[in-house]
Amino acid sequence: MTVRATPRALAAATAALLTVGGLAACSSGDGGGKDPDRVDVVAAFYPLQFLAERIGGDRVAVGNLTKPGAEPHDLELNPRQVGEVADAELIVYLTGFQPAVDEAVEQNGGDRAFDVAGVVPLLDGTAGGHEHEGGAGHEEEAGHEEEGGRDPHLWLDPTRLATVGDKLAERLGRADPDHAADYTARAGALRTELTKLDTAYAEGLRTCQRREIVTSHTAFGYLAEHYQLEQIGISGLTPESEPSPQRLAEVAKEAREHQAGTIFFETLVSPKVAETIAREVGAKTAVLDPIEGPPAEGDYLTAMRANLQTLRTALDCS
Repeated sequence: MTVRATPRALAAATAALLTVGGLAACSSGDGGGKDPDRVDVVAAFYPLQFLAERIGGDRVAVGNLTKPGAEPHDLELNPRQVGEVADAELIVYLTGFQPAVDEAVEQNGGDRAFDVAGVVPLLDGTAGGHEHEGGAGHEEEAGHEEEGGRDPHLWLDPTRLATVGDKLAERLGRADPDHAADYTARAGALRTELTKLDTAYAEGLRTCQRREIVTSHTAFGYLAEHYQLEQIGISGLTPESEPSPQRLAEVAKEAREHQAGTIFFETLVSPKVAETIAREVGAKTAVLDPIEGPPAEGDYLTAMRANLQTLRTALDCS
């Protein structure tokens, strides 16, 4: 006996097919296994993309969830990007830095997730901060206790980034055992470059007239700690957090005390607050790149070398 479908049943079936098709489209985005000959890697933001590309070489296809020019702290994922996370053979991210990515990994990552926060210990959010008489760091004095979590910006210490690279090579080797030796070799070559960069920083910042850096947000704790600088942050770990008038007055006072000639701002956020402090204390402004997004020219190494020259000029290093 032939059963004739009613118009209502046909409409319901069509809607169901469209829903399934839409989900399938979202789950077959740029990170969704287009090239069967390469390992599909999804990186949460630029420094992790840099690592994956350098260590993976032509054996990996790397997608970045944070688009160029976007601020990674407040990233929101669209359905297609969630699909990329679900389809990736390896997801490289840093837990606690981008809540939307953390959620997508928790729901779809499984054993394909590589959390770089588990490779090296993360510093406290006040690390590298300027100490006052009585021992309190600037974060506490500024009423930024909510920022006292862990600092995610580990890539600004080249030695830590090299350690993450070694572990990433191990994970890529497990995903692609036939080429594990190649990943290890490329990680070793990158470690050599990062060691040279570390030496350049240590030598370039060894003898400076000043050691305090006034920054638009406290992204430079790893750099400050590793090279014996002191960071005076206008705002906390999140660049969008608004500094209070009290904090602005404190930063201006500290800048005068240490005769800071430069107030640093960064590429992905507004320079207005830094410019305000600079005008008040008679200083100039300059870009110190936290390298949260891809630099306009070159790569991570290029941006780090540019930062070193900027610091040497601002701190009157000989």
